[in-house]
Amino acid sequence: MSEIVETTVLRTEIQVDGEMASYLTVEQDGPAVLLLHGTYWSRVWLPVLDRLAAAGLRPVAVDLPGLGRSGGELTLETGTVPALADWVARFASAVRLCGPIAVAGHDIGGAVAQHLLVHDRLEVSRLALVNSVTYDSWPVSGVARFRDPQVVAAITADEILAARRQAVTAALAGAATEQRIADYLDPWTDARVRRSWMALAGAADNRYTRDAVPALRQNATPKLLIWGEDDDFQKVEYAERFAAEIPHTTLIRIPDAGHIPTENAPGQVARALIDFFTA
Repeated sequence: MSEIVETTVLRTEIQVDGEMASYLTVEQDGPAVLLLHGTYWSRVWLPVLDRLAAAGLRPVAVDLPGLGRSGGELTLETGTVPALADWVARFASAVRLCGPIAVAGHDIGGAVAQHLLVHDRLEVSRLALVNSVTYDSWPVSGVARFRDPQVVAAITADEILAARRQAVTAALAGAATEQRIADYLDPWTDARVRRSWMALAGAADNRYTRDAVPALRQNATPKLLIWGEDDDFQKVEYAERFAAEIPHTTLIRIPDAGHIPTENAPGQVARALIDFFTA
């Protein structure tokens, strides 16, 4: 069952581990590009999907289990970076993303993408990171507090929604409108999604990105960093360090853009991704 989201973009579903995995895609032939979100959901990729498709790519922006529109529910065990990477590999198999796959990750999705690459969970042909977590840049304070079981036990639905509203508004920066904020917040009206998000936050651990660094330094896969320069969550200094230390990496800075530059500068971000993935 599919519903039309934008002109050519469809939201569709496939079963993974007995639950429905929801994803945005354009049903056409072409090289696949797997797009991973972090503490938000596939909505972060929506502004660029039509553009990627128009360039002949087949974008697939999946909602991680328990988040966005996907079924299931994350736990502290299944919300870790390695567990999510394993799930993404099973999802890719389910939708028959065969052969070398281009992968892009935003936020914690970037940690999952790095793990997929260095642990050979997928055959990754090219890796793009968009305002991704790296090194010890995460979890940020608004996420790290959910590592405390007492916080998780005491927080109310209204408090979570208020905290997510504040975070989304800051992440959208100049692109924040009431309608866009409401779009981003919509999944968190579901208690199951709120629990999954808290599990993702509780499992957030920067050792996974720190531990990946030695392998990344030895890895010849082409890498692209796209960074909103005004991001207060994932500072551009981390991107500069990554580009300086990790071979085969190019950094593209997006001025006047925050943590979700796909919303601030969709044309510029899409062009950078297209040029990289079709090189």
